[in-house]
Amino acid sequence: MGADAASTGPAPAEAASAHPLAQPVDGLDDALAAVDALDRALTGGLLRPRPEQAADLTHLAHAVGASPLASRVAEAADKASAGAAGEEHFVALAAARAALLGAVHDALAVRVQEFTGRTPAEQEPSAADAPDAANVLAAARSWLCDLARSGWQGIDHELVAGAAPIVSALLPDPALRRPAVLLDGFAAELAASCPGATLDRIPARRWGDLWSRALLLTLPGALGTAAPDRLTGRLLPLGTDLHEHATAVQAQVHAVFEPADGGPSRLVRAGVSAPKPDTVVGAGVWQLLRPHMTLLAAAGEGRAMELTDMPATIDGDLLWDDAHAHPGEPADPFATARVALPTATAAATAPLDRHPAGLAVPVFLEGYTVERHDDAVTFTVAGHALPVDTDRAPAAGPLTPDAVAASAACIALLRWDAGTHRLQPLAVESTVRRRTVSVHAGAWAGGTTDKAAAKAEKAATDAVTVLRERAGRLLRK
Repeated sequence: MGADAASTGPAPAEAASAHPLAQPVDGLDDALAAVDALDRALTGGLLRPRPEQAADLTHLAHAVGASPLASRVAEAADKASAGAAGEEHFVALAAARAALLGAVHDALAVRVQEFTGRTPAEQEPSAADAPDAANVLAAARSWLCDLARSGWQGIDHELVAGAAPIVSALLPDPALRRPAVLLDGFAAELAASCPGATLDRIPARRWGDLWSRALLLTLPGALGTAAPDRLTGRLLPLGTDLHEHATAVQAQVHAVFEPADGGPSRLVRAGVSAPKPDTVVGAGVWQLLRPHMTLLAAAGEGRAMELTDMPATIDGDLLWDDAHAHPGEPADPFATARVALPTATAAATAPLDRHPAGLAVPVFLEGYTVERHDDAVTFTVAGHALPVDTDRAPAAGPLTPDAVAASAACIALLRWDAGTHRLQPLAVESTVRRRTVSVHAGAWAGGTTDKAAAKAEKAATDAVTVLRERAGRLLRK
C-alpha cells in the first residue's frame, strides 16, 4: 500500500485520529493486565501462594469469565490459590493466558488489515496425526509444572537441570523438534539466571510466554502436522529478515506467490536456520545459511524463483526444498511491492501462533515524511507517526539508519511492540543524483563486493573450516 503525504484531506490531527493504527483497541489493556497478573503469580511461585498471588489468579479467571474456558480456569485459580494445583490446573492457566494474547493478536490484526487492505486466507487445517511420545511429553509437562510451583524467584540449577534428559529424549524425533528446541532454549535462559532469588530484574512476560507455550505444545494433538499443500508457480521475494543470536542464525524471506493456475496470489515465507559459532559475525553468517537455500541468493540478486510442488503449511510457511525450485527472471522487489503486494492474500495464523509479538506483516510505504533524532527514525504516514526499528536492520547487510532516513519508499514488516506499531525496514528506495537507488537488508545474501563484508565472509569461511576439521577429528576418535 502507499500513502501520499502531499494530497489534500483532513487536518493532521483529524487524519491521525482516523488512521486505522491510531484507533484504540477495546479491551486490549484489560487483556494484557490479566496476562501480567498471571505472570506476577508465576514470579513468586504457586507452591505456597501469598494473598496477592491469589488475587492475581482471580483477576485472570475473571478476564476469561465469559469464554468457554471460564469454569476450568476458575477451578484452576482456586486450586492454585490454595497451593494444590495439579497438571490439569496449570494447563488451564496456560490456556487462559494464550487465549488472552490470541485475542490481542486478533484485534491488532484487524487494525493492520484495515491499514493494508488485505484480509487473511480462511483455511481449515486438515486432520493430522500426532507423534506417539506420550511419556516424554508428560515428563516435559511435569517439569514445567514444577517450574510454576517454584516460581521464577525460586529456580535453581538442580530444578533447571531436570530439562536436560527430556530435551535429549525429544531431539532425535523430527516431529518433536519444536518443543525440544523451545525447552532447550528456555532451560538455557533459566540456567543463566540461577539462582532466581538473586535476580534484580525478572523477564516475567518473556518467561511466561515460553512457559505457557511449552506447556500447551506438550498436550496430545498439539504437535500434529497436517499434510502440506503443494505450490506450483512464481515466487517474488520482497525482503529478507535476519535473526542472529550467539549460537544460531535464521533468515526468513517474505515473498508473494503467484500460482501457475492463475489463482489469487498470496503472501508466504521461507526460512532457513543454522547453528552459529560465536566467532562468526556480520556478513559471515551468510556463509552458514547460503548453502542450504537457493532462495537467499535469488532474493539478494533480485530474482524470482519458479516453484514446482513446493510443500507449504496452511499458515504460509514454505517447507523449502531446493529440488522443487529453480531461479527465474529478474524481479525487482519494489515492483513486486507496488504491483503484486496490494492484492496478495495474507496467510492464516496457526492457533498457537496467535500472539502480538508474532505480528510481522509486509507493507509498502511511500510519500511519507521522515523525522530523525540520532538513530531514532519516524515515518509519518497519512498523519500517523510510525516509529522505525532501525536496530532490527542486520549488521550482515548494507541497510543503515542513514539509508532509512534518506528514503522515499520502503518495504517493511509492520510489527507491534511495547504498546505501539513499529516498522522494521527490509528495503528502502531513494533518489541519488536523479537516479533511483535501493538498499536491501538481505542484499549480501548472494555475495558482496563490499570490502568489510567480504573480509567477514572470508573469516567465517576459515572459522567454519577449522571447526569442521576439529569436529571430524573428535568423531574419528
